[in-house]
Amino acid sequence: MDTPLSIAVIGSGPSGCYIAQSLRRSFPQSEITIYDRLASPFGLVRYGVAPDHQSTKSIQSQFARLFERENVRFAGNIEVGRDISLDQLRNTHHIVVLAAGLPGDRPVGVPGEDLPEVYRAGRLTRLFNAHPLEQTGVPKLGKSVAIIGGGNVSIDVLRMLIKQPEDFVNSDIDDAVLADYVRAPAGRIDLICRSTITNAPSDPVMLAELGRIQGVRFSCPDPIEVAEGAPRTALARAKAVEGLLAIDPGTETRVEVALHFGWAPVSINGDGHVRNVELRSVNDDRRNLHLDADSVVTAVGFDFDDGDWHGLGALKANLESGAMDHGLYRTGWIKRGSRGTIAENRSCAKAVAEEIVASVDALQRQTKPGYGGLPDEVRARAVDYSAWKRVDAAETEAAPGDRSRRKFPSHEHMVAIAHNKLVQTSAGTGAN
Repeated sequence: MDTPLSIAVIGSGPSGCYIAQSLRRSFPQSEITIYDRLASPFGLVRYGVAPDHQSTKSIQSQFARLFERENVRFAGNIEVGRDISLDQLRNTHHIVVLAAGLPGDRPVGVPGEDLPEVYRAGRLTRLFNAHPLEQTGVPKLGKSVAIIGGGNVSIDVLRMLIKQPEDFVNSDIDDAVLADYVRAPAGRIDLICRSTITNAPSDPVMLAELGRIQGVRFSCPDPIEVAEGAPRTALARAKAVEGLLAIDPGTETRVEVALHFGWAPVSINGDGHVRNVELRSVNDDRRNLHLDADSVVTAVGFDFDDGDWHGLGALKANLESGAMDHGLYRTGWIKRGSRGTIAENRSCAKAVAEEIVASVDALQRQTKPGYGGLPDEVRARAVDYSAWKRVDAAETEAAPGDRSRRKFPSHEHMVAIAHNKLVQTSAGTGAN
């Protein structure tokens, strides 16, 4: 193809970065622009990975090298549907790849989940991560919390709620949110997993990690039984839970955690406010259980929006193909649903890139201007990678000695730093 490709990637998280890496290898002369509504790159890694899991977040350094490469541009602070339309991107780029993840937490689907003390795990994780578009106040969880969900996100939430401030050394947690929570921390947490311990989706390593937190007493009301011939992961999960049960914090107990495997939520009950959660055994529907709770956190995955996505209709998962229309593709969770780890987005991106390579000859050969063809006012608001590095440096400088960085919870503040419109002080605040 004689005309260099102009490629737009919507979303700068793992999916967007992986697809950009793959496409750059296939089309080294192409111009790739990675758009994001936020002023910062890295998406899920920055705001969706728990703030105390810095080893997982370290993949940002790999993605950072991508943005330093020739013909790869970061265009933050540009939101599709607000600043530009999807049609504008398609008209100015040969290829557009959707890599923006999924919009929201999946509902549990039981009566009572609309009560005011029912919170979504995605929101809590973003709050602890100082997400600039999630500054809606810290939920009042109360002394007794029920977490519905048995995957790694539910374990992340549980870990955040049972840790003490000193356990967050070297993290990038929002200290204001943490301080608000520890003023009235939970004293009892029930983790409710529909799957049995054999089939639970949680990582045994993450379960075992809970045992390193001081002052926690763990219980599991039902016997720990692993099915005969169960995979090694199930055996490791059972061993991890047995290890938790063997811990005796004695008089130092701060919080009690009960692990309920094989129980499905039936309803969340309360007259205007959460009072309890009703469960039913998945192995014996004659067995019901009521757990008192002041609040409920749901962690049952993320889902597609039922509405019309920028004229494309309601999106559904497609495990077979990333192609959506002529020159339009998708990758990551917005393609296959909220399944798999960050690393699995790499193989997904590689497969979609191969689809693009196979079909690129069918694209129209006319020249398309790419990023340069967008309106001046759109490009003027963009935060490029060099501008983001100013924010990055300011966050690192503002961090106290026991934190890796202090993220700014204000989008406008970040944009002002990026565009050199704010004088930054050592405390992380500034003046125009």
